[in-house]
Amino acid sequence: MLRTFILLSAIALFAAPAGAEPLAKQLFGAQRQSSAQKPAVYGGYSKGCVAGAVQLPETGPTWQAMRLGRNRNWGHPETVDYIRDLSAFAARLPGWNGLYIGDISQPRGGPMLSGHRSHQLGLDVDIWMRPADNLRLSRNARENISSISLRRANGAYVNGNWTGAHHALLRAAAKDKRVARIFVFPGAKVQMCNDEKGDRRWLRKIRPWWGHHYHFHVRLNCPRGQRGCVDQNPPPRGDGCAEAQQWVRNILNPPPPDPNAPAPKKRREYVLADLPQQCTNVLRSR
Repeated sequence: MLRTFILLSAIALFAAPAGAEPLAKQLFGAQRQSSAQKPAVYGGYSKGCVAGAVQLPETGPTWQAMRLGRNRNWGHPETVDYIRDLSAFAARLPGWNGLYIGDISQPRGGPMLSGHRSHQLGLDVDIWMRPADNLRLSRNARENISSISLRRANGAYVNGNWTGAHHALLRAAAKDKRVARIFVFPGAKVQMCNDEKGDRRWLRKIRPWWGHHYHFHVRLNCPRGQRGCVDQNPPPRGDGCAEAQQWVRNILNPPPPDPNAPAPKKRREYVLADLPQQCTNVLRSR
């Protein structure tokens, strides 16, 4: 049972500087399959792991997983169910046949060798802004095709690629009770605030954040009964539109730097001991 774990640990030790403990991202990034365990989530979105993850099929009736070479189309079963449901809704939108799905998580979650700080629990999923009008893309095409950007003026506004279908998709994504929050560029949030004429409660979950103009990032709540999972604090009360507008003002007229602000600290790379204790068993499992 421990043969694979020992081999991968040896590889990580060889890659690390002499005398250094292997980094968690090296250990988790080396895993090619999920653990043979009951699905469970341990830790927080940016410091944790997932046991018994399931792989989103590369192609489904209303989705395609993109960038297959990354092997990041693994998630908690609830995440895969969510993708199935949202992509079926997307397939009913004009010009869409479903969704192009970006990164979810590595086979056992944990820190990634490159890219995301989050996506460690199999509860985060990146969904492309590009309408999935062709669900017969080859593996090679999925490595090379790109999404489309929806931002203008560095994210202060949407551009001509934005459509009512994007609004409808994000509204449906946020209204799902499984969703904790959705990250998107500030101009998109403001546009939705201006356009929404009905129930506005779902806007609370749409959170402005840097980037996120080629894709939007859905974060699910900890699944019911997952005691080892650490939920993020809920978004502030209200629709969040005033906050998003402030983001836009700061993009258009950046405030002067604060001379008293402390210098940013360099983030320390995690080692296995930094993660919940259960993550060691997730690595050791077949």
